[in-house]
Amino acid sequence: MLKLLGAMLILLSGTLAGFYKARQFERRPRQIRELILALQRLETEITYGFTPLPEAMSKMGAQMKEPLSALFASAARSMNSSQGLTAQESIEHALTLHWKNTSMKVAERDVLHQLSFTLGTSDRQDQIKHIALASQQLKHEEATSREDQAKYEKMSKSLGLLVGALIIILIF
Repeated sequence: MLKLLGAMLILLSGTLAGFYKARQFERRPRQIRELILALQRLETEITYGFTPLPEAMSKMGAQMKEPLSALFASAARSMNSSQGLTAQESIEHALTLHWKNTSMKVAERDVLHQLSFTLGTSDRQDQIKHIALASQQLKHEEATSREDQAKYEKMSKSLGLLVGALIIILIF
């Protein structure tokens, strides 16, 4: 009876791990799309609203869903704090704190890292160009993530179940 319970727990654990990985493949394209839309809104705030960067980042944080909401809100708080952090340092700090909560990969983080170098340090037109470039790079990453989702989402679910079954076979 105890062996049967252990086998069921192992099988359940493998299956849940597979479903967790599949959910990561599902969430990544959606989060990239949300990030692209946020950058487009940021571009609009800078272009037409003449909104200061900390305030614009705060607006993005309020308009977005988690985990990206926390990323933008944290960057805005760091820019407004008395610590005197630059936009680049604030964005880097927010990425360090909140990136692990996203389903995105290093490529998307690198795009935001590169964008952080120009935000707040150059004129409005230069910032708009860099935001547009970052959006284009993220659109490419979104297409890649959709391909990965189509390839690996179903496989991850099946593989989790099969790995659990393999472990049971090897143990017993």
